[in-house]
Amino acid sequence: MSKIESRLKELGINLPQLPEPIANYIPAKRAGNLIYTAGQVPVYEGKSHKGRLGQDISLEESKTATRLCVVNCLAAIRSLCPLDKIKSVVAVHGLVNSTQENTQQADAMNGASDFVVEVFGEMGRHTRTAVGVSVPYNFAASVYMIVEVND
Repeated sequence: MSKIESRLKELGINLPQLPEPIANYIPAKRAGNLIYTAGQVPVYEGKSHKGRLGQDISLEESKTATRLCVVNCLAAIRSLCPLDKIKSVVAVHGLVNSTQENTQQADAMNGASDFVVEVFGEMGRHTRTAVGVSVPYNFAASVYMIVEVND
């Protein structure tokens, strides 16, 4: 078991099998030393986290959703290379399902960002975008990542 997967296990997280795309795209793609994931949604252990921040779900539920999106991003990355080959988390970008009036998207994305740093430490510090939108199929969020890997 890799160091990163051991850390995930300590945190009570089991990486799922590679998530199936819900449209015509691939879950992750490598370009040189970068791996880009597609937007991953918060489906974990058979449960879908759905709803709009500011209407159906709380800020804490939205943070949980963005965290679970990262879990699925890591599963997508693992499909291309071992997680221990990650040299740096470059970026974490999030689309938070929220009402037009809601302004807590950055707070919701802290669920994802805090988790990345909790797993990867300093090499997990990253750039980030947090945007409020209407996410397809009413998922609570969609998050995608860019990581730099060693050869």
